[in-house]
Amino acid sequence: MTYTDADAVRHYETALDHLLFFREQVGDEAVAAVRASPRSVMAHVLTAYLGLLGTEESDAAGARRSFDGFLRETDLAAVTPRERMHVAAVSSWLAGDLHRAGRVLGEIGVAHPHDALALAVGHQIDFFTGNAELLRDRVGGALSAWGEDDPHYGHLLGMYAFGLEEAGHYGRSEQVGLEAVERNPRDVWGIHAVVHAYEMQGRFADGIRYLDDRTGDWSEGNYLRVHNWWHYALYQLETGRTDRALEIYDAALHHEGSAGLAMELLDAAALLWRLHLAGTDAGTDSRAGTGTDTDIGGRWAALADAWAGRRDGAYYAFNDVHAVMAYVGAGRIPEAERLVRDREDWLRAGTGPGVSNAAMTADVGLPVIRALLAYGRGRYGEAVDLLLPLRYRLHTFGGSHAQRDAVQRTLLEAALRAGRADVARTLLSERTGLRPVSPYNWRARARLADHLGDPERAASDRRRADAQASAAPGTVRT
Repeated sequence: MTYTDADAVRHYETALDHLLFFREQVGDEAVAAVRASPRSVMAHVLTAYLGLLGTEESDAAGARRSFDGFLRETDLAAVTPRERMHVAAVSSWLAGDLHRAGRVLGEIGVAHPHDALALAVGHQIDFFTGNAELLRDRVGGALSAWGEDDPHYGHLLGMYAFGLEEAGHYGRSEQVGLEAVERNPRDVWGIHAVVHAYEMQGRFADGIRYLDDRTGDWSEGNYLRVHNWWHYALYQLETGRTDRALEIYDAALHHEGSAGLAMELLDAAALLWRLHLAGTDAGTDSRAGTGTDTDIGGRWAALADAWAGRRDGAYYAFNDVHAVMAYVGAGRIPEAERLVRDREDWLRAGTGPGVSNAAMTADVGLPVIRALLAYGRGRYGEAVDLLLPLRYRLHTFGGSHAQRDAVQRTLLEAALRAGRADVARTLLSERTGLRPVSPYNWRARARLADHLGDPERAASDRRRADAQASAAPGTVRT
C-alpha cells in the first residue's frame, strides 16, 4: 500500500471489516486511515467508495471534490498497478459511469481475487445496476482462491448467497447464506440473502421465524437494519397483518428521528406503496377480523415531505421512482410532475458520455414514473401500456427482484382496475406458478375471478389465500 504506514494499515483493515459487517463505524476508521497517512492511495480510495455507496448525491459530490484534490497532489506513476486500477474505478464512478467502475473492479477481482474491497464494492455496483449474473459470478469466480479459514471467507459466502438468489438459485442461495451466517452471526448481508431467498419462494412464515430468531444480530447498529425491517414488514403484509406492518413502519422505517437517507426512504415508500396498491386506507388484521383505524395518509404526507426536503437532482433513477411513489401516495401530483419535467430537462441538456443514470432514467426511470402518475390519476390503462413493455427490462435501473416487485404489482393492479383481464390473467398465471404459496397472488386471482363472473373460483382462491396466511407466526419485535 503506497504511502501508507502501519497505523494507517490498521485503520484500513478495521474499516474494511466494518464495511463487510455494514457497521456504522466504517466512516470513522476510513477517515482515521487518511489522517494517519494523508498520501495513502487506498485510504483515499476507500473513503471515496464510502461516499458513493449510499447513492447520496451530496455525499458523492463531496467525495468527488476530496478525491480530485488528492489526485492533483499524487504521482500515480509511483503507485502500484492495482492501486491505479482502484483509482480508475473510483474515478469512473465519481464521473457517473457505474458500469465502467464495475468492469475495472472485475478486472481487479480476476488478477487479485483476495481483494475484498474490490469484491465488496463491485458487488454493490452489480446491485445498483441490477446485474444478477454479475452479482453471482463476480464473487463466485473468486471463491476458489480463498481458504475457508480466512476470516472474510464467510462474508464472501454472504455476498455469493445474494447473487445466487438474484440469479434464481433459491435453494443454493439459502444453503450458502445459512453457512455464511453460521460463520458470522452478525453478517447482516448474509442474513439479508437468506431473507431474499425466502421472499422469492413465498416462504414468508420461514422468513418471519428466521428474523425473529436473530433479531439481536440484525436489528441495530448497522446500515442494513432498516432494510431488513422492511423485509420483515413485507412478510407481515403477506399474512394480511397490515396493522403489524405499519407498527414496523412507525418504529423502524420512518419516524421523526429517521436520518432521511435515500436508501431508507425508498424502503418506506415501497412499503406504503404496496398498501396503496391494495387500496388500504386503514390497517386490518385479516385473521382477527378487526380494523386498527390507522390513517396511512398521514404517513404519506410525512414521507413526501422527507423526499421533497432532499431536493435531489438527477443522480439515481431508482431513488426517483420511490420519491414519486411518495408524492403520488400523498396526493401531491404537482410535485411528481415537477420531478418528471426536471429529469426530462436533464436528459435534453445532455449528460456527457458514460453517465449510467442517463440510460437508466431514459429507458426505465421516466416510463415507470409516468406510469405511477397515471395510476395515481386513475388512468389504469395508460399505466398498463407504459409498464407492460418494461417488464423484462426493469432490472436495468437497479435494485433487487423483491424491490422491483412494487412496480410489477403496479402493472398487475392497473390491469385489474383497467379491466384488462387478459393481461391480468397472464401476470397472475406467472406469479402463482413461481410462488404458489403467496397469499397476495391468490387474493389477486380471486379479484380477477370476481371480474370474470366466476364466484366459485373466487371463493376457492380466497380460501387458499387465507389458509396460507394463517400458517405464519405473528411475532413482531420492534
